[in-house]
Amino acid sequence: MKDVAVVYMVAGISSRFGGRIKQLIKVGPNGETFMEYSLNQAIQAGFNKIVFIVGNKTEKPFKELFGSSYKGIPILYTHQKYDEKERDKPWGTTDALCCALKEIDCPFVVCNGDDIYGENTFRTLFRHLEDSEEEATIGFRLGDVIPKDGAVKRGIFQIKNGYVQKLVEVFDIIKSNLNISGTKLDDLCSMNVFALHPETLKLLNEEVVNFKEEHKGDKKIETLLPNDISKLIESEKIKMKILTSGDKWIGVTNPEDEEIVRETLSKKI
Repeated sequence: MKDVAVVYMVAGISSRFGGRIKQLIKVGPNGETFMEYSLNQAIQAGFNKIVFIVGNKTEKPFKELFGSSYKGIPILYTHQKYDEKERDKPWGTTDALCCALKEIDCPFVVCNGDDIYGENTFRTLFRHLEDSEEEATIGFRLGDVIPKDGAVKRGIFQIKNGYVQKLVEVFDIIKSNLNISGTKLDDLCSMNVFALHPETLKLLNEEVVNFKEEHKGDKKIETLLPNDISKLIESEKIKMKILTSGDKWIGVTNPEDEEIVRETLSKKI
């Protein structure tokens, strides 16, 4: 059996959470953090390597909590660094992933550390990488990943014959009035979980290098992983299969969502 890694992007901290690291908020029924709950799902699928992409404020607490392994699975760390004198923030999610270029030498699933995707989501993508050289992603039903109230943005898949043709970021999606954004509840959208290969990571790194050169004077602009993956698809450099898992995404956007997540997870045991 070939190696397959699970890669978590945990470099950033949300200012909405008062300095707390969102990935380490305890939400599980047994006191598990977001990160631990997600890892418990991932290792059931069979991943034999874990990579944490950490940042200036997350590296120390993650290393203190998790050390060099989790339930016997080795953990590798890579740091998304940036010059704080030149930049107001890191270079974004594609840059974060490409910081792990040296650590990723096998097929991998990359995802957010503060989202819970479901055991079957990890298993579906793991099995895909065991059997296929194509890229893949999970499409989540839009109606299941937008709040009852308030506007959000989501990456909406354009699909043909089971493959992603484009990933379009749509803003101001409101559940009570989808006409504003032109979306439908049954549209499949991205929640930033992708099954990729090292060759694709090299292509993404080329995008990052060019992006940084083009925007070297901009202190705020960021690379966005869904956008850069969409560019590779549209230029026919990669093919990406769209899959569904039957799992529902669970996450926290605002602090008041924490209790909703705890209540949801308590019903799963």
